[in-house]
Amino acid sequence: MNKKARLIAFYLPQFHPVPENDEWHGKGFTEWTNVAKARPLFKGHYQPHIPADLGFYDLRVPEVREAQAELARGYGVEGFCYWHYWFGKGKRILERPFTDVLNSGKPDFPFCLGWANASWTGVWYGMSDNVLLEQTYPGEKDHEAHFYAILEALRDKRYLTVNGKKLIFIYDPFHLPDARAFTDQWRALAKKEGLEGLHFVGATFGEEAPVYDGFEGSTQLAPFECIPRKLNLRQRLLNRLIKRESIKVYRRHEYRELVEYLRRRPLWKNEYPLIMPNWDNTPRSGVRGSVLLNSTPELFGEMLRNALKKIENVGNPEERIIFVEAWNEWAEGNYLEPDARYGHAFLQVIKENIFVV
Repeated sequence: MNKKARLIAFYLPQFHPVPENDEWHGKGFTEWTNVAKARPLFKGHYQPHIPADLGFYDLRVPEVREAQAELARGYGVEGFCYWHYWFGKGKRILERPFTDVLNSGKPDFPFCLGWANASWTGVWYGMSDNVLLEQTYPGEKDHEAHFYAILEALRDKRYLTVNGKKLIFIYDPFHLPDARAFTDQWRALAKKEGLEGLHFVGATFGEEAPVYDGFEGSTQLAPFECIPRKLNLRQRLLNRLIKRESIKVYRRHEYRELVEYLRRRPLWKNEYPLIMPNWDNTPRSGVRGSVLLNSTPELFGEMLRNALKKIENVGNPEERIIFVEAWNEWAEGNYLEPDARYGHAFLQVIKENIFVV
């Protein structure tokens, strides 16, 4: 069946143990550790979020990855954008699930890579603000090594393309010392290796100008951060009490506010719209987190239809892309996978709206 747009969902690989997380957070830590222990922080706060069909899975298990792809395909998601980590000098983390996907050829489901080029800090996990893994950029030799580390993936028949060019997502283009030099170098390497080209998309945050220098497109991540904060008296008092520790009390917004904000906000030139089923990262960050309240499949459907409307006149169907944040960010309350509360309802909304009738 034809689709009105290409839905690409960000995919988090942190659902299996790795030595680094064992060291930082305790033996056997995965994203599920924070998800399972989460508790409501205020009246009406929906926690914990419990997975349904797939359970508390381990991404080292091939059957789990096959089941994820089957769900996504059946409801109209075109592919996954796997978060990929390269901290410089060959340092990687959480690469096991995608490496298994690449080496096994399964699932037979489209994908691309998103370079999560940001340092890992303890503040994400309610710890002190120390750097756990620092993102570095040693220079051209390192960029070349990085390119060749993912070349096999770029050559895979499943890799997503836009107008024949391999889609590569960059989490923070503004953090690159010289974004244009980086994209030029990778394009030259791609040509050398016989690829048709690379299609770079970069994330923007807040209302900052979109990324154009060396990039074909952009999308706005965490758009709820642009909604004006409305702190109640209790939150203001708590902020004063802990101001010296630079801790922010959880920020709360109605999900409906985000739907309305995205409806009103025009897209920048060459910007791809983003939709998100929900957000609540308090399982990771505690009082430092942000919360969207009262997300429902009906409101998510409104958000999706607004995004579809914004790109309906894009002449080239290859470029009618909508990014979904995210497929499985459970510790951010941000996932399409079935949960105990709504089951398949969010996925069903996609199916009802994405296909051309």
